[in-house]
Amino acid sequence: MSDREQAIFEAGIKLGALYHQWVGTPISQESAASVESAIEKAVILQPFVEEITVRLDRSLMKKNVFGYSELSGLMFDVEIVTRVGFSYCRAVLSPETGYPLMKIAECHEIAPFSDH
Repeated sequence: MSDREQAIFEAGIKLGALYHQWVGTPISQESAASVESAIEKAVILQPFVEEITVRLDRSLMKKNVFGYSELSGLMFDVEIVTRVGFSYCRAVLSPETGYPLMKIAECHEIAPFSDH
């Protein structure tokens, strides 16, 4: 497997794990920023993750009878960058036509530095 393929795999697996780990979490408009930060701080610890940005759509957070909402896939707007070797992959999780779609946005390689 090439570094590029591994970077793509890592981005996909990180987004899938993030989605399934956090969907259903109790949330409110007041707690959304701390949940965004917690997700970012957890995911950035994982191997191959270079950057992650998580934004949650607060307009979809409607209080239930107990005063909170549950995090749903459609609330996610996530961008992640993974790196394996000199290969980078940027992937996103965001709502598209009513579905929380995960997709590869771009991949590229940088040339290694040469001593010559």
